[in-house]
Amino acid sequence: MMSGDMPRRDIVLVVDDSPDALGFLTAALERANITALVAIDGATAIDLLNNVTPDLILMDAVMPGMDGFETCRRLKANKQTAHLPVIFMTGLSETQHVVEGLSAGGVDYVTKPIVIDELIARIRVHLANARVAHGARTALDATGRFLIATDSRGRLIWSTSQAEKLLNAGFPARDIQHDDLPLETSEKLAALVRSGRNSQGSQTVSAGDGMRLKFLYVSSVEPTEHLFRVTEEDGESTNDVLREQLALTQREAEVLSWIARGKSNRDIGEILGISPRTVNKHLEQIFTKLGVENRASAAAQATKILALKA
Repeated sequence: MMSGDMPRRDIVLVVDDSPDALGFLTAALERANITALVAIDGATAIDLLNNVTPDLILMDAVMPGMDGFETCRRLKANKQTAHLPVIFMTGLSETQHVVEGLSAGGVDYVTKPIVIDELIARIRVHLANARVAHGARTALDATGRFLIATDSRGRLIWSTSQAEKLLNAGFPARDIQHDDLPLETSEKLAALVRSGRNSQGSQTVSAGDGMRLKFLYVSSVEPTEHLFRVTEEDGESTNDVLREQLALTQREAEVLSWIARGKSNRDIGEILGISPRTVNKHLEQIFTKLGVENRASAAAQATKILALKA
């Protein structure tokens, strides 16, 4: 069999300050046909993850400097690494340490001394779960759903491409480095998580350009991941007003609504999932129906109609 046809090996990052433990664990992983990467502390692990993305992390809970719990919290706060499953290794079996590890974002924990067969079995389970979750997100993305997932604090973990466009339109100044939500929004979503586990509660927040985004709590994907549907509140009724008053199609009304908010053809295309050229074709029809020659005049008419209906 050619090397290019061989299946990809899973990659596990082992973070432990003990050289003996690193040697023992990496040898065991290699015997299980798993590629092992190593880091001797939390800071080294975070630096390494800037260059390579493993499939799972084995994290020693107690390390000098930045301990495993804090390292995990930092990884979960970064969208690029938040999806990685973290299994804690600890000699601390007290309930508070187990709770701290899971609260930090860990998916599991094993106590020292490590039983290798048990550890490998747990790794296989969490690798399979991670693949299923990734496949589900890809499927949701392909269907154009407006969905996001947050942690229990309301911090963004992932979003479908359609939801991402809506968030970018509503929160143009949000933290791009961590791709997070505004603090006030995160706090409202955290409140929904606390109160909405048994019901589909919702929160509406004010966004840029006069937008109002509605977040509907859908369900908990897992204990530390919560799913929300995102919609633009009153967006449909606004479009309906423009459609009825100006004899536009639904898509033309959507385009004109965004034109009235000052968005460019490229911005509108990204929000609606169409090309800038298609946006321009819709604009040509809008100009004809409104009897205007430019987008400024079209926006003025739309704004006047919406103001009368407000």
